[in-house]
Amino acid sequence: MLDVQEVTFAYQHKNTLKNISFSVNRGAHTCIIGESGCGKSTLLKAIYGLLDLDEGKVFWNGEQVLGPAFNLVPGHDKMKYLAQEDHLMPYTTVSENIKKFLSRQEAQWSQQRTEELLEVIDMTSFADTKVKNLSGGQKQRVALAQVLAKEPELLLLDEPFNFIDNFRKNKLRRNLFNYLKKQQITCIFATHDSTDMLGFADQALVMKEGKILANASPEQLFNEPKSFYIASLFQEVNQISAKYFEGFSSTGYFLIYPSEIKIDEKGQLSATVIQSYFNGTNHFIKAQLKQGESIFFLESHAIKEKEKVQLCLPKELLKKRLVE
Repeated sequence: MLDVQEVTFAYQHKNTLKNISFSVNRGAHTCIIGESGCGKSTLLKAIYGLLDLDEGKVFWNGEQVLGPAFNLVPGHDKMKYLAQEDHLMPYTTVSENIKKFLSRQEAQWSQQRTEELLEVIDMTSFADTKVKNLSGGQKQRVALAQVLAKEPELLLLDEPFNFIDNFRKNKLRRNLFNYLKKQQITCIFATHDSTDMLGFADQALVMKEGKILANASPEQLFNEPKSFYIASLFQEVNQISAKYFEGFSSTGYFLIYPSEIKIDEKGQLSATVIQSYFNGTNHFIKAQLKQGESIFFLESHAIKEKEKVQLCLPKELLKKRLVE
């Protein structure tokens, strides 16, 4: 179990981490999500023991994780940390890069483990390719296989899918997180992309300006966001004034995703279509409310510019999406 207790860290007199506390159970997958510069990478380094904390403590299975001031070689033995930069051997093959980090075992076992990890990162066909001939995304996948070869108890990943082609991301995510669950490897990964989190994380920490704003399941954060910032991490979100609806405070607002708004002649909001954008599965519609605010919703077909529509927001949804 990982236990982070009231961690504070300042970098060049600027508080990068501010009183961070949370815990992660063995085998769980936790996502740290937030905008660039919010402190995600710094938090991973603090957990791994690469930083001397100003305040607070980090424990892994009851043992305190200490920083560089207490360790000749920083970093906890039972953890592995994969940063956005890799440290590969460019003039050797992909297989050789992976085998280097396998514990010394018989050749047959080593070959089987290498093949298994090549499947996880979806690079079996590149086994004999020299690393210097790989793309940035492929190198990132090889670096991932290297840390998996070390069989960590806790794996820390910093933007692990950042340079991966979009059409490969979903398969890689499924392969990786299924493998980690099977091996009971605890994983904490930092990202700014909610698709890395949805469906793969058991727990999500939302960070902004060095603080944790929310700690919940991805499903709970998506369905009941407590702020515009949290909702906007998932997708474009509408911030609609509550004063347009009967029975709600005039000072509050609703956070509504475009997919949750439907055209209905009895809808509460009148709007004029400004533009339709085809996105592959449907059309993303930008419209303007009669009050002057922009609103976005989805439709199965394009809608002509300047067409008038009535938009419906379910009352049950409004009740749980009100932010005062």
